[in-house]
Amino acid sequence: MSKREAYAIEIAGLKRDLRLFEIKPGLRIAILNILGDTELVQACAKELAKKIKAVEFDVLVTAEAKSIPLAYALSVETGKPYIILRKMYKPYMGDALKAETLSITTGQPQALFLDEKDIEMLKGRRAVILDDVISTGSTLQGMRMILDKAGAVVAAEAAILTEGDRAKWMHIHSLGHLPLFTD
Repeated sequence: MSKREAYAIEIAGLKRDLRLFEIKPGLRIAILNILGDTELVQACAKELAKKIKAVEFDVLVTAEAKSIPLAYALSVETGKPYIILRKMYKPYMGDALKAETLSITTGQPQALFLDEKDIEMLKGRRAVILDDVISTGSTLQGMRMILDKAGAVVAAEAAILTEGDRAKWMHIHSLGHLPLFTD
């Protein structure tokens, strides 16, 4: 197996080499995959907790799957509960709320579902939307739509990293920024 080109970055005091993958001709992105990297997840949760310390909120909300360990760790750090928005509907979710956006990265529709049991936890509450990497904003848009349908308010948005146009993400509480790699 050939060695893939990587982008070196320091996040929350830890160094990582993020592998580069082509997502369309002439465009590569650095992939942050926190699944299984407990050291990085814990460090990022501690730093993000500091960044959102002044934010008044009741609950953390993220979309499955890569951000789940981050939501859990940040929940422990802040003492606030977390909710996971699912990407597929399951019958046990009952009268779930649904939002659909178009993923700019894949060009495919992306659905998010809020389990019926979690609707009351959001109604009238202030939520911090959380993601591992915010790139195009389509997942954020879907999460905002769900929160609106559930009667919640977005108190803040947070991520480990933002990507692409840095100016577009100045309002995001993040620990760093990734460039896009063009040929």
